[in-house]
Amino acid sequence: MSKLGNLGARLHRGEVGYDFVKNRKLWYGISILITITAIVGLAVRGLNMGIEFQGGAVFTTGKTPVSVSQAEEYAEEASGHDAIVQKLGNSDDGALRIQVAGIDTERSDQIKDRLAEDMKVDAETINAELVGPSWGDQIANKAWQGLGIFLILVVIYLAIAFEWRMAVAAFVALIHDITITVGIYALVGFEVTPGTVIGLLTILGYSLYDTVVVFDSLKEQTKDITKQTRWTYSDIANRSINSTLVRSINTTVVALLPVAGLLFIGGGVLGAGMLNDISLSLFVGLAAGAYSSIFIATPLVADLKEREPQMKALKKRVLAKRAQGGEQGEPQTDRTDDEVYADEDVAPAVVGPRDQSGSRTRRGRPSGKRR
Repeated sequence: MSKLGNLGARLHRGEVGYDFVKNRKLWYGISILITITAIVGLAVRGLNMGIEFQGGAVFTTGKTPVSVSQAEEYAEEASGHDAIVQKLGNSDDGALRIQVAGIDTERSDQIKDRLAEDMKVDAETINAELVGPSWGDQIANKAWQGLGIFLILVVIYLAIAFEWRMAVAAFVALIHDITITVGIYALVGFEVTPGTVIGLLTILGYSLYDTVVVFDSLKEQTKDITKQTRWTYSDIANRSINSTLVRSINTTVVALLPVAGLLFIGGGVLGAGMLNDISLSLFVGLAAGAYSSIFIATPLVADLKEREPQMKALKKRVLAKRAQGGEQGEPQTDRTDDEVYADEDVAPAVVGPRDQSGSRTRRGRPSGKRR
């Protein structure tokens, strides 16, 4: 852990780092490929909507020795629809939860009697709960309205707190996360329930948190950026990602560990299938959110900002100065640019003209003096 802490400190000071922004086309390509796969899965297989959205009936039996596969067969024969059966409890003779979508009240009574006959249990021991299709439509509409309102409020907040380019980048990252998560649901075939919607809204909050942390660092470090010729906007954007990288990784790992326990141990090993609807959305969404905050949102902001005339002119001046320094063999100081940047406590360091001794002066205090 101490090594990770040292790495985080060195990343924050700019002593080490990876150029995420320079390789942004690679990250864009990976995201586009994953998104296309998710969309194809969604178009081909579609979503397995729960009865909360389609309407139907849920039959809960008492303790029975009937297996899950046998109960599925009985339910499909009785209803003529696909059935989802889950065992409640770990014992072999535990209760069963049988979901059948697309049936009305009259048919539910017939199906209940048929299930009791096939499973050789008393019909009074089977509890039936009905969900009407109109109620399911209302739930679906409310879910879409909630998601839409959330996205609109996020864009407005970011446009006010930061600027519209950051709002656009954050919006793209959030849509990226939603698309991938929904596509994974289609490919895996897990049931979509209100718990899934809750999971989606939760992961959007995590993704937005990571993005805002980087944006806040970027906003602070790009104050008066056009008054210097050492750094381009992309340089500082990349530094912002690196300075918050370990923090983002730690936050994501800590959040993923309990979710992985729910998904792989609770849903997979213990057979608690009802946990899958929320845990899968959280697991996929948290991972996608961490990726989009680092590899999509901030590089996209850099792309949009460097289309501005001021940023184009700044980049031209910075590159010209770097080329001039290399051609004329400009002497190097004992401290690197990143060390100067960290020591100055400003972003970026503003370098003045050479004095008579050949060294450069820094605005705000005499050359050669250290804090």
